[in-house]
Amino acid sequence: MKNTLTLVVLIAFFLKTHAQIPVYISGTEGHKSYRIPAIIKNGAGELLAFAEGRVKGSGDFGDINIVLKKSMDNGKTWGEMTTVVDYNDLQAGNPAPVLDNSDPNFPKGRIFLFYNTGNNHEGEVRKGKGLREVWYKTSTDGGDTWSEGVNITLQTHRPNQPLVNASYNFKEDWRSYANTPGHAMQFQEGKYKGRIFVAANHSVGEPQKQFTDYAAHGFYTDDHGKTFKLSENVAIEGSNEATAAEISDNKLMLNARNQKGDKRSRIVAISNNGGETWSETFFDENLPDPVCEGSILNIGKKKGKSILAFCNAADTKNRDNLTLKISYDDGKSWKASKLVYAGKENNDKSPSAYSDIVKIGKKTIGVLFEKDNYSAIVFSPVNWK
Repeated sequence: MKNTLTLVVLIAFFLKTHAQIPVYISGTEGHKSYRIPAIIKNGAGELLAFAEGRVKGSGDFGDINIVLKKSMDNGKTWGEMTTVVDYNDLQAGNPAPVLDNSDPNFPKGRIFLFYNTGNNHEGEVRKGKGLREVWYKTSTDGGDTWSEGVNITLQTHRPNQPLVNASYNFKEDWRSYANTPGHAMQFQEGKYKGRIFVAANHSVGEPQKQFTDYAAHGFYTDDHGKTFKLSENVAIEGSNEATAAEISDNKLMLNARNQKGDKRSRIVAISNNGGETWSETFFDENLPDPVCEGSILNIGKKKGKSILAFCNAADTKNRDNLTLKISYDDGKSWKASKLVYAGKENNDKSPSAYSDIVKIGKKTIGVLFEKDNYSAIVFSPVNWK
């Protein structure tokens, strides 16, 4: 009864003071902390909000589950929490969901949830003292029930851990590994229509100064999850957490975090072949970043060019000033900007950190984000026009 009253009071506080709808509140519903939001819309138009439910604390490693809540009214209210992945007392994380709406075997659509498991802290995995694996689950009923996990590590990762698995003997020696985090994507038109692409990142060999052992990459499937192929690595050292979006002329844009931190702006890679290789890489100085996650989404077209939405903590020093930006020209420029949340007056170290976005109306983007030093994950509808 006490926990229920606390939850009601917290919800009332959020609604009254910030006009944002709490989805996960740290310290409630069996988890000390919730982090790493991801959100999509299923085939019935319902919103699915995923997160890491961290059982014992806020650390990136430990007993971590992937949890899910559903909204049937565009985010105004959220249903009960369910656990999609429980990897016993170890880590399951980096949820990367996507709706496959082009498989003729599933005319109502099938949801893929890509995720990672791990058996040690990221710093130790970078030293070769642990393993990250890559998995997916599917749902054919809009996220109510899920298949057993399918391990796709051999197709999407390059670990050198033969003592764990004799097949994990890749000379590339990838160590740390993480999906996006945030939603994955599927091409909706053109030459690569139906291709599912998951942005990811990895480290190679022994840890290097300024995190130059990290590189962003992606993996993709053209046969609805039967087989997967790896993309080329992004050539900029230190490229890290990333998301991707379809843009005009059969191209794909990958937008990544710069783990080196020497340039406080986002890394962009453009592919002319559906995410297989990268024809262009650069820093987009119009997208400042404090070394954090960001999310990009294709939300339509105008005059033959893709309209893109991008959301991140648009600050060069702190995880703050969560901002939604809109591009009408395939990401070449960002003409519109909407401040979602700024919390400097709270003196928090991280007023707004990781986020993910979903289109919920012709003029509205739903932003699911970590708020006030990771005390909650909240949902905010933002009118972008």
